Amino acid sequence: MTEAQQQRTHVLRGPLLSFLNDPGEGDSPDPGSVLHLEDGAIWIEGGHIRAIGDYRELAPSLPQGIEVVDYSGKLMMPGFIDSHVHYVQLDIMASYGRQLLDWLNEYTFPEECRFAQQAHAENVAEAFLDEQLRVGTTTAQVFCTSHPVSVDTFFAAARQRGLRMLAGKVLMDRNAPEGLTDTVADGIRDSERLIGDWHGKDRLGYTLTPRFAPTSTAAQLDATGGILRNAPDLHLQTHLSENQGEIAWVAELFPDCQDYLGVYERYGLVGPRSTFAHGIHLTQEMRNRLAAAGANVAFCPTSNLFLGSGLFDRQACRDAGLNTTLASDVGGGTDLSGLATLKAAYQVGQLLGQPLTAWQGFYRLTLGNARALHLDAHIGSLRAGAEADIVVLDPRATPLLERRSARTRNLAEQLFALMMLGDDRTVFATWANGRCVHRRQTPAPLA
Repeated sequence: MTEAQQQRTHVLRGPLLSFLNDPGEGDSPDPGSVLHLEDGAIWIEGGHIRAIGDYRELAPSLPQGIEVVDYSGKLMMPGFIDSHVHYVQLDIMASYGRQLLDWLNEYTFPEECRFAQQAHAENVAEAFLDEQLRVGTTTAQVFCTSHPVSVDTFFAAARQRGLRMLAGKVLMDRNAPEGLTDTVADGIRDSERLIGDWHGKDRLGYTLTPRFAPTSTAAQLDATGGILRNAPDLHLQTHLSENQGEIAWVAELFPDCQDYLGVYERYGLVGPRSTFAHGIHLTQEMRNRLAAAGANVAFCPTSNLFLGSGLFDRQACRDAGLNTTLASDVGGGTDLSGLATLKAAYQVGQLLGQPLTAWQGFYRLTLGNARALHLDAHIGSLRAGAEADIVVLDPRATPLLERRSARTRNLAEQLFALMMLGDDRTVFATWANGRCVHRRQTPAPLA
């Protein structure tokens, strides 16, 4: 073993949880869907998991002198996955008092104009990735802006950290400020260049990114569909049926299409690697069409509540067989933390009479999101051969969480307490690509 390999070879010891399959909607997970070990071991070699199991059973096969990182009293899980997030909106989080279309014009578009400057894009990309790792998110599907430099800087920062990320240049050739709009030819040229430079490089993947139907002409949507047909390993991300005003606007702009979803269908944008953010105001027939195409809808509960967009009907999607993923959205959302997303998703579900179980919530943040994004061959579960992306949660991170955790009677109650009372302080450590990339800082003692 080389010195470099030795530096990236560790055993993480402590309680661990990973999903093997969808746990179902019941209070108890379906049989065989969960791996839980009270004294587990994750043997990391390079950027991958070499072996996983009970520590005492695995110990005899470990190399002599291997570093053992003790996470006793914590809970190790696969790194969290965020299926829809705008990194370029980081600095306009918590901007007061607008619904979607006014919010875009007043806050979002002026902010995104700043990303024509490389220095600004680099600064925000670094801050965004710092925050992602601090909250335990190791993979995200990311909107950049219409400026190619915003994509180059994001991918460069993610690659330097060894992260698995999806991202893309926003395509929009109308109904936006001049500093943000592109043309059909320029948008496609820039996208093809970015795909050539970044797609498949290390752990990076490209996602075609028409912002939403109102900001793209039919010609731009059609050209984007052409790229997707010729490169089916690319992802696609856009927005769908988030706000009633947006839906009415789409109907005016595309009067010949069946409905909002029909716009994307007409131009070949609905497929198994397509993510449609929000999807609040869908008919069941539209959900059935999305499900038949293998697409997924990104449920962004903090954003949907903050912008007053509506309540997402997760059960209706499940009834249709439609994949749903969990996402922060940001800046329309209020927190990058997957735990905050789970809390809000539970609250939305309560209002609709469909509360989210902790089993289903943590499944969606990990293996569920990985499967929907076609990344489960690499991430989303703790298993031999998987990439070593791991979040370590601390059930005693805050005084209130510690008190509640002390009263939990089983794993389900502990997970629910983490989901409802956890925050960024709950993330004790984050590992990505076999390296510890974040450790929670211990507060300095009072003088």
